[in-house]
Amino acid sequence: MTELNLVIGNKNYSSWSLRPWLVMKQLGLEFQETQIMLSNPDFGDKIRQYSPSAKVPVLLHNHQTVWDSLAICEYLAETFPTLHWWPSDQTARAFARSISAEMHSGFLHLRQNMPMNCRAKYPGKGLTPNVQQDIDRIMAIWQETRQKFGLEGNFLFSQFTIADAFFAPVVLRFVTYDVQLDPISQAYVETILAIPAMQEWIQAAKNETEVIPHYEK
Repeated sequence: MTELNLVIGNKNYSSWSLRPWLVMKQLGLEFQETQIMLSNPDFGDKIRQYSPSAKVPVLLHNHQTVWDSLAICEYLAETFPTLHWWPSDQTARAFARSISAEMHSGFLHLRQNMPMNCRAKYPGKGLTPNVQQDIDRIMAIWQETRQKFGLEGNFLFSQFTIADAFFAPVVLRFVTYDVQLDPISQAYVETILAIPAMQEWIQAAKNETEVIPHYEK
């Protein structure tokens, strides 16, 4: 098998990069990691060597280029079908895809006002009424999913799936901005933070020295 190569940005800031990286780590895939720092003056030229969208992440495999975090995860699920990417039950799988797509395309107020920054602590910063609405919707998703599909384990669908990876950057945001959560949501945050791969990512993010003002409050 040709080696998998995942091209990512800063671990401190790049929420999009975290999603496929975490899935691949959690499911035990071996892959090469190519990192291009987002504020590198040559970022555009460098990333265009790999991605037609000029954005991270992008996966290279068997002369195939796959960009966008959700597309990467779906490609991997097709390529390695014996691994547990999505829930096995069709109803749960449809629900998992729906909430992952909602996370992928939505919650713009949260993204804009509470950018991911693993190194920082900004309690209460960025909490506008629109951001609170996004937070309330995310907590409602977590509560409903855990109650319907997560009673046999600690993840959204009991076992880890792509859906958990898609909400992992939100978990990091909630920690950075000290967002107040209901007990079910707080327990879920602690579950995601306890994943060894998440701890690896967070430590690597803290070791980075690059500062991008847009992500700093």
